[in-house]
Amino acid sequence: MKIGLLVNPLAGIGGEVALKGSDGAAIVDEAFARGAQPKAAQRALDALRSIGDRIGQPVYTVGGDMGEAVLELTGLAAEIVYRPLASKTSAGDTRAAAAALCAHGIDLLLFAGGDGTARDVLDGLNAGGCAGTQTVIGIPAGCKIHSAVYAVSPQQAGELAAQLAQGELLSVRQAEVMDLDEDAFRNGRVRARCYGYLPVPFDENRMQAMKQGGLDHEALAQQDIAADVVENMDADTLYLVGSGTTTAAVMQALELDNTLLGIDAVRNGEVIASDLDERSILSLLDQAGQGGYGVRIIVTAIGGQGHVFGRGNQPFSAAVIRRIGRENIVIIATREKLRSLQGRPLRVDTGDSALNRDLAGIKQVVTGYEQRTLYRLS
Repeated sequence: MKIGLLVNPLAGIGGEVALKGSDGAAIVDEAFARGAQPKAAQRALDALRSIGDRIGQPVYTVGGDMGEAVLELTGLAAEIVYRPLASKTSAGDTRAAAAALCAHGIDLLLFAGGDGTARDVLDGLNAGGCAGTQTVIGIPAGCKIHSAVYAVSPQQAGELAAQLAQGELLSVRQAEVMDLDEDAFRNGRVRARCYGYLPVPFDENRMQAMKQGGLDHEALAQQDIAADVVENMDADTLYLVGSGTTTAAVMQALELDNTLLGIDAVRNGEVIASDLDERSILSLLDQAGQGGYGVRIIVTAIGGQGHVFGRGNQPFSAAVIRRIGRENIVIIATREKLRSLQGRPLRVDTGDSALNRDLAGIKQVVTGYEQRTLYRLS
């Protein structure tokens, strides 16, 4: 089986520094100025390690940081089909690389990135004439991952690829590639449309669903959840309120302004800081440790996908979550949102496999006023 690998080395660069995206040279430069570190290569490496030595032949890939460097760390042989035009890679490189991989007749394309990368891959495969037939598996490495072409974690992307490499039969379906307006997203508005489709393995456990928007009739349920959360807030405790409309209802109940698609800090009924990045959160945790007061995270799940961490809230990094502790994570979600998962678990994708395992298990989810639902976290 001929496997192709394509890595967008800049994918997700804006996540932990609260830029809510990585599209465009200006955003990438700002992310580096804020101290961001690339993580896509590590995500791709995690996927490849799940494949192990089950490929049995060279992996077709792209030169430098777009695939070759990652393969060197695994010991897997690489066959280079395209080299980036400059040291700083671009969307044009992704499109050209996807077309080149298509031309070499690969059976499966593994690509690491986010929604912008998925769009570029689709464009490149269209240019190569194989977008409708080229099976792909996305390795989640971006800030916004609304598209349904991604596995729920890098490890599961690798597991699926390994199954295919060993000849196991898997059905294929056409999955949505979503186009999200990043400028609107940074201003608290979600404007998404279906950009096109790519074939992916049909696996409801390992492949994520397309993100679903909130339903108008959920507003009352969100208000009930917010009332419960506010009533149970402890004095002097620092609350880090995550992104989303369900958590926004908590801020509304507190009569506080909030960052709909960011993370805010609240203590004793006041906003301490807004739209936090990872570094700012770690600084607040230091202050909490010095002051001797507690810290809790309030977070919701993404509708249709079930991700609690790792999708749009990367400032809640592995380092942050470890310091706060599983017992201090409050998950809130309406029953309708849980039902939309159709039995699939809530997901965590922190980039730290050991932490993902530590977080897994049965967790109480606040689903209404004085209502708790036990739900599996995986």
